[in-house]
Amino acid sequence: MYLSAGRAADAAGGVARREAGRRALRLVAPNVVALGAVSLITDVSAEMVTAVLPLYLVAGLGLSPLAFGFVDGLYGGAGALVRLAGGHLADRRARHKLVAGAGYALSALSKPALMAAASVPAVAAVLVADRVGKGVRTAPRDALISLSSPPGAQGRAFGLHRAMDTTGALLGPLFAFAVLSAAHQDYDPVFVASFCFAVLGLLVLWLFVRDRDGAAGGSVRATLAVLRRARFARLCAAAALLGVSTVSDSFVYLLLQRAVDLPVRYFPLLPVGTAATYLLLAVPLGVVADRAGRGRVFLAGHAFLLLVYGLLLSPIGGAALVAGCLALHGAFYAATDGVLMAIAGPLLPEGTRAGGLAVLQTGQALARFGGSLAFGAAWTWWGPHTALWAGAVSLATAGACAAALVGTRRPAERNRLEADA
Repeated sequence: MYLSAGRAADAAGGVARREAGRRALRLVAPNVVALGAVSLITDVSAEMVTAVLPLYLVAGLGLSPLAFGFVDGLYGGAGALVRLAGGHLADRRARHKLVAGAGYALSALSKPALMAAASVPAVAAVLVADRVGKGVRTAPRDALISLSSPPGAQGRAFGLHRAMDTTGALLGPLFAFAVLSAAHQDYDPVFVASFCFAVLGLLVLWLFVRDRDGAAGGSVRATLAVLRRARFARLCAAAALLGVSTVSDSFVYLLLQRAVDLPVRYFPLLPVGTAATYLLLAVPLGVVADRAGRGRVFLAGHAFLLLVYGLLLSPIGGAALVAGCLALHGAFYAATDGVLMAIAGPLLPEGTRAGGLAVLQTGQALARFGGSLAFGAAWTWWGPHTALWAGAVSLATAGACAAALVGTRRPAERNRLEADA
């Protein structure tokens, strides 16, 4: 009797959890779903290139770790300052969709240009153009997600968007691997296929995404004035501290490849493991962040990254090391990427939402550029093992400081959120 009652309770609990999940997703606006579809298709395009880039630059063009650290940091940070312009322009004209579309178009045009880039400076110039496009579109896109969602559903809205975005990140390396295999390791077909996906993403944006009506914003000074908001300024400082202490994805994959002596032909598949975990956890962690505290989940994500460093420094090897590192790496992104935007969005007025998010994203991107360059230099001078130890100590210290800045208390809007849900 007790066993039957227990099973009935478990079944009822499962039904309740599924129903709660459906209620959570019903709070996500159609505009967010459309933006997620755009990001999914565009990320297939972007990740087809990103998946082969580290090996192409290091093994193909012979870059040293220091030179690769510079190019990798440039690739991640080239669009940082442009984000301010893109975010401000979207607010100033109240045309978030148009500005985001211009960024998507520039990134699309950079893909076929890679076929003509035969030197390191030329490749770097094309990558800068691609990242400038990403920089222009990111803040207006995230502002549209935030403005399309109620305050209590920010975490799940960004979680769903990032899950769809990550589906593209999961598929992109698989397409790259398939194209490279069919083309006998010729990179040009990868760039052509990437361009086709980018154009498709632009069409979906044009047809299905709707702009948000609202008043136009003010001056650049008004945009930068968001830093006078104490909570937002502390969040920016925490994101920058953690960003400069973060080892870039490319270095994580290179360290993992060296640790297990992975054949180079399988290198493009490493991001698939990260993306798969990110895809599985983005929505659940977004919901948890809304309910239990976004700051808590954001800081926990960096603890996952610290565990990645610990595994890479441990004597563990083989498939266990690969699976553990990629799973924790995906959990890091699921707990931080969209959650950071969900924390920041409600702290900003609607008229400066895109510009304010751009300020935060710019600071984080510049910090990560510095971190990538510093790690590349440390690897060159001290070797990968010592460099990773330094990165782990730096991240742990930054995490403690960020906890003091962001705080870990439950969100003030929890009662309202539960009423909405």
